[in-house]
Amino acid sequence: MRILVFAERNTGLAELCNGARNLGTQVEAIVIGSQDVSINADKIYAIPAQNNVMFEDYADSIAAIIDKSEAELLLVEPTKRCKLIAGRLAAMRGTSVITDIIEITANLETKRMVYGGTAIRKEKAVGGTMFAMVSAGTLISCADTAVQGTVEAAAYIEPASKIKVVSTTQKPKVTVNLPCAKRVIGVGRGIANEKDLEMVRQLAEVVGGEIGCTRPISEAEKWLPTETYIGVSGLMLVPEVYIAIGISGQIQHTVGINRSKVVIAINKDKNAPIFKQADYGIVGDLYKVVPALIKGLKQ
Repeated sequence: MRILVFAERNTGLAELCNGARNLGTQVEAIVIGSQDVSINADKIYAIPAQNNVMFEDYADSIAAIIDKSEAELLLVEPTKRCKLIAGRLAAMRGTSVITDIIEITANLETKRMVYGGTAIRKEKAVGGTMFAMVSAGTLISCADTAVQGTVEAAAYIEPASKIKVVSTTQKPKVTVNLPCAKRVIGVGRGIANEKDLEMVRQLAEVVGGEIGCTRPISEAEKWLPTETYIGVSGLMLVPEVYIAIGISGQIQHTVGINRSKVVIAINKDKNAPIFKQADYGIVGDLYKVVPALIKGLKQ
């Protein structure tokens, strides 16, 4: 099976190419400009980068590559901008995108969570190229693989309707890669002040983990970047260990962590819903529990 891979980030491109090897024998990647092409792909289609062109304006160029490749599957990194491009590409083909896939087989049968994670739906695309976005841990391999495929220049196709760039503002870079983290600490409303995140960072350092959060922490309080929000409309993680600190455990959040191998919850409310999802629970004041954990683990 021939598989095309497209991603916004170099890391996402490499991870998807590695994972695609489990599904198909021919893996091809699409890159824009001077991205790193040392990836696990048999062929790399390179679209020349354009000045003052929005990322979304490359959709027509990508569509032409799909037509040329005749790939059976297009795997797209599940970022906001890639989702927008995937939607455009699917509309051009008169089809749709299967998103939030948690399982995919070599014959392209998929499973994905619906109704906020309360049910799983089986789906399979009918005819033509299948457009798919997989959730973290589904087939993504975080191992470093560098195989130089043949590079083929692809033409940039001017879209019929362009997006004009009026101005740009530099956004702080997020270095954390939660989908690849083996240990993740999630923080919720139980954290009273932004400065108290420092003790969570200390715990993360001790356990060798990364920090994520619930939606209110990122969008309402703006204490952490939106890219670290875990939940039904955020990240869907599959870590080895997930530590929930001050998180009540509403379904909007737990759907993002219910495939974790081990869930540990810290909450002062013994009736908090998070304990129903947890393998281990500590009922207590996080401001006493977390420092005690840090001290104990350091010892």
